[in-house]
Formats: sequence, structure tokens, C-alpha cells
Amino acid sequence: MKRLIILLSLIFVFSAVSAFAGGGGEAGGGSLKDWAFKTINFAILVFIIVKFLGKPIKNYLAQRQELIEKSIKESQEAKELAQKALQEVEEKLRLKDKDVQDIIESAKKIGEQEKQQIIQETDKMKEKILEQAKTNIEFEVKMAKDALRLEAAELAIQLSEQKLKEKITPEEQEKLLQESIKIIEGRKN
Repeated sequence: MKRLIILLSLIFVFSAVSAFAGGGGEAGGGSLKDWAFKTINFAILVFIIVKFLGKPIKNYLAQRQELIEKSIKESQEAKELAQKALQEVEEKLRLKDKDVQDIIESAKKIGEQEKQQIIQETDKMKEKILEQAKTNIEFEVKMAKDALRLEAAELAIQLSEQKLKEKITPEEQEKLLQESIKIIEGRKN
């Protein structure tokens, strides 16, 4: 309402200035009458405008002000919602980044554990293979020693038999045979 009064005052002043500029330089009272008449006409016109158009203009301006305030409020709410949504998305991204990092760390740990397990199993298998090889070598050495002993024994028997054949006469052979039979018969009884 204050603005309307200021506006009307400015219009009144400008109309007075224009009235004097248009014919204010003439001598006599006619120009002052004209000016007063124009001013009264203008005041009546302003009064009529204010009386009949003041309320609709005031309502229009109030509605316009409400609409602008409502738009500002809605835009501020939308901005706040957008900022909240942005913060939530950023937080989710941080959590996802943390989850991804956790998954990578977990995979590294599992990989390291599996690596250690494979190394341990490989060491155990190596030990078993070495033990088996040692056992196989010992067995083969024993078998070779036994075979050598058997062969040496056979050679010794052959050699002894050959020497005995060379040294023993047929009578001595008969005597040995008789003694062996007696020893065998003595064991049977």
C-alpha cells in the first residue's frame, strides 16, 4: 500500500510539473486555475482508480507475491531434496568403494592362505616322495645285498664243492656219506 501511495504522489508531482511546463509561463490566474482543475481531475481519477482497482491490484500483487514465495520455497525444498539425494548417493558410493576394497582384501587373504596351503601340501608331498624314494633305495640296496650274498654263497658252495671234489677221494666220500646218514638218523630218533 505504501508503494501505491508513493507511486501516486510521484504521478501527481509529474503532472503538476508538466502542467506548469505546458502553460505555466503565461501571465494571469488562468494557468493556475487550469492547473488546479487538472490536479483535481487527476486526484479524482486517482481516487476512482484506487477505490475500484486498488483491491484487485492489491489482490493480484499479493497473489503474485505468494506465488513467487511459494516457487522460491518449492525450489529450496527441491534443492534440499536434491542435496540429500546427492549425499545419499555419495555415501552409497563410499560404502560400495569400501565393499569393493573389502572384497579385494578378502580375496588377497584367501589367495595368500591358499598359496600357503599349497606350499605346505607341496612340502609334505616332497617329504613323502623323499621318504618313499629313501625306502625304495633301502629296499633295492637290501635286495641287491641279498642277491649278492646268495650269489656269493652259491659261488662259495660251487668253489667248495670243486675243491672238495679235487681233494676228496672216493673212499673219503663214502665215509662222509655214512657219517651224514648217521647224523640224520640220530636226529630222527
